[in-house]
Amino acid sequence: MDRFYSQTGDDGYTSLLGEGRVPKYHPQTETVGSIDEASAALGLARATARASQTGPLLIAIQRDLYSMMAEIAATSENAARFRTIDAERVAWLGEQTDAISAEIDLPNEFILPGDSLSGAAMALARTVVRRAERRVAELVHSGQIENAELLRYLNRLSSLCFVLEILENQSAGVASPTRAKDASSL
Repeated sequence: MDRFYSQTGDDGYTSLLGEGRVPKYHPQTETVGSIDEASAALGLARATARASQTGPLLIAIQRDLYSMMAEIAATSENAARFRTIDAERVAWLGEQTDAISAEIDLPNEFILPGDSLSGAAMALARTVVRRAERRVAELVHSGQIENAELLRYLNRLSSLCFVLEILENQSAGVASPTRAKDASSL
């Protein structure tokens, strides 16, 4: 029987896609981990989704994030080989956000997550995506990765997560989101 674990990371280092190993706390590894967390959070959101378009859309995005992780985990010599996120894919994500925005009533003030289980899952996913975005920004700004479309993609994705939160709340029967500021306490 094959073992599930390799023991090659027991020393605190991990392999890149290409030649080389880096510490598990290396910025590339941290970034891949943040994107992996974002995918898991999107998976939770997908599992609780009520709106018919949310699940298939999130599957496509999770697949994009898988490709993104491969590009980031690659050595600089191999990164282009794994590149699938480009301006066209960023535009696609923007189109999805625009289409869903046209279906919902967007709030004109800050809201509190938690009006529905599926909406709260999308809000959590949005915050995890934002963290992944910050990690990618660090790599882009320091020149460790060259594909700035990865950063743009994550920025669009956080916006999509917000509109999906509203869509999910409305699909759960929430007519008006809970506002961050209580008007009665003014």
